[in-house]
Amino acid sequence: MRRFLLSTALSIALLSPLTVRASEPATYANPILYADYSDPDLIRVGDEYVMVASSFHFSPGIPVLKSRDLVHWTIVGHVLPKLPFAPDYDMPGPFQLDDTKSKPVDGTRYASGVWAPSIRHHDGLFHVYWATPDEGVFMATAEKPEGPWTVPVQVIAKPKLEDPCPFWDDDGTAWLVHSVVGAGPIILHRLSPDGKSVLDEGKIIIQDKEKLPILEGPKLYKRNGFYYILAPIGGVEKGVQVALRSRSIHGPYEWQVVLSQGTTALEGPHQGGWVETPSGQGWFAHFNSTGAFGRIVHLQPVEWVDDWPVMGKRIAGTYGGEPVTVHPMPDTGVAPTQDRLQDSDEFTAKSLGLQWSWNHNPDDKAWSLSARPGFLRLTAGKAEQITTARNTLTQILQGPDRLITARLDISGLKDGQRAGLSLFGVRPSWIGVAGEGTQKRLTLSSAGVETPGPVVKARTVQLRAEVTEDQKVRYAYSLDEGKSFQPFGEPIQLARFSWWKGSRPALFTFTKGQPGGVVDVDWVRLGPLSNGDAR
Repeated sequence: MRRFLLSTALSIALLSPLTVRASEPATYANPILYADYSDPDLIRVGDEYVMVASSFHFSPGIPVLKSRDLVHWTIVGHVLPKLPFAPDYDMPGPFQLDDTKSKPVDGTRYASGVWAPSIRHHDGLFHVYWATPDEGVFMATAEKPEGPWTVPVQVIAKPKLEDPCPFWDDDGTAWLVHSVVGAGPIILHRLSPDGKSVLDEGKIIIQDKEKLPILEGPKLYKRNGFYYILAPIGGVEKGVQVALRSRSIHGPYEWQVVLSQGTTALEGPHQGGWVETPSGQGWFAHFNSTGAFGRIVHLQPVEWVDDWPVMGKRIAGTYGGEPVTVHPMPDTGVAPTQDRLQDSDEFTAKSLGLQWSWNHNPDDKAWSLSARPGFLRLTAGKAEQITTARNTLTQILQGPDRLITARLDISGLKDGQRAGLSLFGVRPSWIGVAGEGTQKRLTLSSAGVETPGPVVKARTVQLRAEVTEDQKVRYAYSLDEGKSFQPFGEPIQLARFSWWKGSRPALFTFTKGQPGGVVDVDWVRLGPLSNGDAR
């Protein structure tokens, strides 16, 4: 958990909330979420803040997070229990996967699924909109962020659209803006009052490939009589954030760069959502692409200057800002909280923790929390490699480093079966146990190449992954119930970007032989590497 910070003239010390002196304001440090909540959008309803993020091919889809202080967040649900858009989200096989390309291939939908969503609250309901690049634009509603959410409604049945955002104007008219795969132009539609369908073919309102290249992720707002579209340009790695404004929703729109790298080390600070606290403070939550950790979330103060939203620390003589590293906590009327993202799991509950997502839709007949209470049971299906294996259970990797330890009962493994702990993504690596006839052998795999280790005679094994700040993973194992761990292999560089997502801790099993073998996972414990243990 990232606790709030106390600034002094000499240093910035990480403190407990109970140690803050009343005379010294509480501060926070960026990133607020060192975790891959890509394409974030957020709103305030009452005294709570709700955030959604893109989830692509992972199921359940569209995580929903809640906060009371805008800095500390916890997962409260998902909009989509499963991805219903096409059979390939169920990973039918057998098939071959081209790991080198971030695009869907036969039998899977890697890099497809839920792209950048938006969230709004209207007429007593939370509305979330998103596009899938192959099927169209969808929406769902709920009375509470936790759900239940309605079955998705297809708002536009057309492929290659992206980043939709609804808007209900003061006169009751409803609108929808979105971009197009490949980034740009920005298109505006009249929307039905209930938000479930568009009423026209849409009109291009912003397009300038030279001055506004790779224009995407539009978020539509209204303030002081201006219509604003906040949108990034320039791409994920190096882009900036612009604000476009007009007195008419149809345009024409003038624009300014309102957030860029400036003199900081933070490349590509852009794409997110704007929110105001009850006291009128403005804040912009946005992502920054950080290699194997994915697109992590930063929070910038927003100052309005001549009706332009300056984000971060203002760059003199401009309407633009640069990212802040440490800043006073938002004035939300709530003291800094202890809320945190969920991670470790003892598998004692009746349902999976909200931190977990499957790689594509799971086969619900092949996993269980009740077959052996206190354990997660995974049953192996047939696959040649982990990227074509169904029922790989993942969660978002938290940084800047991570220690992940899992205890597995491997007594149910069969010949040809693999089971273990992975850092999952393009060119995945894993440590696990392979069934070889009547024996079981420790195995390390990197980019599909397996290295055999010692034979395991024990019923249980503990597997460990150490992810360091330089985005490498080193694996280890224990055959003495965690008393000692033996390293296995050299550190492995994690893939910088995996089908639009970061690398993810994952539990898995699959078999090259006959399906049906099982692995029982007792627990998974995650924490900062600096703690020296994952509890």
